[in-house]
Amino acid sequence: MRRVLVVNGPNLNLLGSRQPELYGTTTLAELEQHCRDWGRQLGLEVETFQSNHEGAILDRLHEAGGNIEGLVINPGALSHYSYALHDAIEAIKILTVEVHITDLNRREAWRRQSVIAPVCLARIMGKGIDGYREALSILAQA
Repeated sequence: MRRVLVVNGPNLNLLGSRQPELYGTTTLAELEQHCRDWGRQLGLEVETFQSNHEGAILDRLHEAGGNIEGLVINPGALSHYSYALHDAIEAIKILTVEVHITDLNRREAWRRQSVIAPVCLARIMGKGIDGYREALSILAQA
């Protein structure tokens, strides 16, 4: 079974309570369980990780290099400025899909640019938590 890591970045631990009108009412624990279930349906073994700390996310990605076949990442605000995250994804050479629950093109101007998009296979935005399912499907077919 192919292994996939799902990483959620800063503030995603607040899913379910943070701006439910934007992010919905699904909690992080529920989202992680959905990802494991969806992965199983696709023949993937899904591991999950969340941190509010850029360095912890970088360390987890470095550990994943060579041990997983795919990465789904919702880097939160890190997508807009973290060249360290860009470099880590590029260095570990794992097929990566960037996911955002909301459509960043319909939000503040500063959210529209992603510095990690160039090292990702795909970018999914504005599909709620179903974007994670789509990301896993992309990785299952890659």
